[in-house]
Amino acid sequence: MPILSIDKITVIIVTYNSAHCIPVLAPSLTTIKNIIFVDNASEDQTIDFINTYLPHSTIIALEKNNGFGTANNSALALVKTPYALLLNPDCKPKEDFFNKLLKSAEKFQDAAIIAPHLIRKDGTAEINYRWPTTYWKSRGDKANGPCCVGFVCGAVMLIKLSEMQNIGFFDEEFFLYYEDDDLCHRVFKHKKQIILDPELEVIHYSRGSVKGGNPLKHEFIRGFHHAQSKLLFEKKYFGQPRSRKLKWNTLILALLNLIPRILIPYPRYLARLIGRIIGLTTSK
Repeated sequence: MPILSIDKITVIIVTYNSAHCIPVLAPSLTTIKNIIFVDNASEDQTIDFINTYLPHSTIIALEKNNGFGTANNSALALVKTPYALLLNPDCKPKEDFFNKLLKSAEKFQDAAIIAPHLIRKDGTAEINYRWPTTYWKSRGDKANGPCCVGFVCGAVMLIKLSEMQNIGFFDEEFFLYYEDDDLCHRVFKHKKQIILDPELEVIHYSRGSVKGGNPLKHEFIRGFHHAQSKLLFEKKYFGQPRSRKLKWNTLILALLNLIPRILIPYPRYLARLIGRIIGLTTSK
C-alpha cells in the first residue's frame, strides 16, 4: 500500500460547455475528497451535472470564459494539498489509476510534473510527450518505462506544488493552447523533472470536452486561439523577428488552403481555417 494518501491530491477540472463529460468522468472521482471545478461560463448544464454527480466538489463559476490557464490558476491558488492533478473533462482515468499515481508520486518525489499515457478511444497510445520544442515530433513506439521528458500534454498533469514555487503556474497571456508548452518549457529551464509514467493510463476523448449549439463557432475559436498562442510562444522564447516570419509563412499556407476548402467545403475545417487566418492577421 502506498504511504502517500489520496487526500494529498486535489483534482482540478476546467469546464466549458462540458455537461456531456461529467457522467462519464464522475465514477472515476467518487472516492476523491478534494475536487475543484472551474467553469468558464458554460451555457449548458455543466454546473447542474457537477452538483448531481459529484456534489462534494468545490465549484468556481466564472462569469466569463477566462481561458484554460487562467482558470487552472484560479483553482491552484486554493489548493492546500501537496499535489494537484490537472484533469481535462474529456479524460477518463482507468481503473486503479489513482493507486498507481500515488506510487509514482512516491517513487519520483523530485518530479515537478508526472503525466500518464493518454490512450485514444481505439486503445492506442498518444505520444503526448517529447523534448521541449514545438517542432521535433516523437517517433517510434510508445515508452515502455518511466522516462524524463521535456514536454507532456496538459490534458492530465500531476503537479507537485513545492517544486513549482520558483517557476509559477500558467502564463495567463495564453488563452488556449501552448500554455502547457510554456509551463513545461519553464520547468525544463529550471532543471526540474517532468516524468512520463506509462504505468498510468487515462482514456482521452480528444477534443471532446466542449459541446454547444454552434459547433462551427467552437472550431473557429480553436483555430483563432491556436494561431495566436503559437505566435505568442514563438515571440516569448525566440523573439519578435522569428515570430513575425512564422506568422507570414503560416498565413500564406492558410490562404492557399482556403481555396480548396471553399471549393470542396467541409464546414468544421473551413471554420477552423478561417479562425486561424483571423487569429494570424490580428496577432500583435
